[in-house]
Amino acid sequence: MARNYNPHMAKIKICLALLLSLFGFFYCSPAAHKESPPLDVVSSVDLKRYMGTWYEIASYPTSFQKGCTATKATYALLDDGRVDALNECKRGAPEAEPSRAKGKAKVVDGATNAKLKVTFFWPFYGDYWIIDLGKDYEYAVVGHPSRKYLWILSRAPRMGEDLYGRILERLKNEKGYDTTKLVRTPQP
Repeated sequence: MARNYNPHMAKIKICLALLLSLFGFFYCSPAAHKESPPLDVVSSVDLKRYMGTWYEIASYPTSFQKGCTATKATYALLDDGRVDALNECKRGAPEAEPSRAKGKAKVVDGATNAKLKVTFFWPFYGDYWIIDLGKDYEYAVVGHPSRKYLWILSRAPRMGEDLYGRILERLKNEKGYDTTKLVRTPQP
């Protein structure tokens, strides 16, 4: 029994074949599997010195921070060694009430205290890796091992351009981050 030829179905099959071929080419190419070296963290973090308020200077855009300005995080060390986290930002107008998210973090690398897991909605935890830190804890850079997340933090709402530029250079040249994706965070 002969099949009926359908020109519309033939075009769809050709398009699917081309798409699958392109997918195979790009997926199997070495560029598709280019991996960054493992992300290094700082050698040591004194958690007591790290506690307090940090202002977000720049970050990779995320859906959970969409529309945020005046973003800051406040950390407090708990008796059990965990960290109480309060993230705040203003959405919309500068005079808007802050939007707040409370969470907890736990150290997962006791040798450095630079790798933490944080949760704002238990049982889901995310990596919080301190990958750069000022000698006097005046700034910190927080990343993720996948390099999908990045935050530059400061103890003050503003950071000098010289320091910001040096941090960007290290992120690009030493940490393997695409610094063109960073967006400056408006602070009052």
